[in-house]
Amino acid sequence: MVDSSDYVPPKVWVWNKENGGRFASINRPIAGPTHDKELPVGKHPLQLYSLATPNGVKVTVMLEELLALGHEGAEYDAWLIRINEGDQFGSGFVDVNPNSKIPALLDRSEPTPVRVFESGAILTYLAEKFGALLPTDRARRAECLSWLFWQMGSAPYLGGGFGHFYAYAPTKIEYAINRFAMEVKRQLDVLDRRLAETPYLAGDDYTIADIAVWPWYGALVRGQVYGAAEFLQVETYSHVRRWAERIAERPAVQRGRRVNRISGEAGQLPERHSAADFDAPSN
Repeated sequence: MVDSSDYVPPKVWVWNKENGGRFASINRPIAGPTHDKELPVGKHPLQLYSLATPNGVKVTVMLEELLALGHEGAEYDAWLIRINEGDQFGSGFVDVNPNSKIPALLDRSEPTPVRVFESGAILTYLAEKFGALLPTDRARRAECLSWLFWQMGSAPYLGGGFGHFYAYAPTKIEYAINRFAMEVKRQLDVLDRRLAETPYLAGDDYTIADIAVWPWYGALVRGQVYGAAEFLQVETYSHVRRWAERIAERPAVQRGRRVNRISGEAGQLPERHSAADFDAPSN
């Protein structure tokens, strides 16, 4: 490892498989499958292939919220994709998501199965399919989608930027940590100012904007990711903290957080194929 102050980029970049930190095994500079593997298919129209990362939690929370609202068509099978073992590079998964990232959804209720990838796209697809958690009024819909797209554009700075360099990188680089910490605190301030005005991001009602933002920034201010709560002084963002705790109390959110979870907390539910699975003995 070359000290960052002495590093000079080479004329041509070459992939060093050993240089990538904790998640080096899942990162590579090429796309496409590495092996043949069909995806399992359950009995429900909606087939989810995921892991309980923040992006995965968005979708399981959304599905549980839809079921709580009485949308029986939102019943789903949630299959575990172990990204550290390369499941996302199997041929079946790549067919559903050519970007080889979780989550990926296959809707088999249509005449031709519909694949949906990218978590924000999945939330929007499900909201439109079931007519829920996305305002129909044009101005309120625009506000909701603006915050949804804000999250999709901002989270890489939190996860791939701050989270990687602060918690996972093989060496601590002061400049990188400071640069991304500054941006994450700016983002928290954006949220805090908005939530000082309204109970939820899109206004008075809970929407897919909250479902998208909460697994990232809610987890951050609740001290559940990166071990950085004190470093970032998250207690100063009182409106974000109030919003995060309010959402955490929702039964559908509590159920959704358990699905496809294999580490970190009690009550894990690696796969979910019916509501009865939540009552089975947990890990």
